[in-house]
Amino acid sequence: MKMKMTVCIGSSCHIKGSRQVVEQLQALIAENNLGDKIELGGTFCMGRCQQGVCVTVDDEVFSVSPETTHAFFEKNVLAKL
Repeated sequence: MKMKMTVCIGSSCHIKGSRQVVEQLQALIAENNLGDKIELGGTFCMGRCQQGVCVTVDDEVFSVSPETTHAFFEKNVLAKL
């Protein structure tokens, strides 16, 4: 079963760098050859704007920034595959 990862692309998260987070996640997925294991998508506001950029991994919500994307990916994605 694929791991489902969703990044908020609502206006608040967009201002906080959601596009960079998406681009970094796409690159990390490609670098680790995980395209067949991870489904990456976007969604509009998750209602947690203060925490942005909001990213869900199998329905668990995380607060990620462009600066923390690599650490987030290692800890919450690679470790669970």
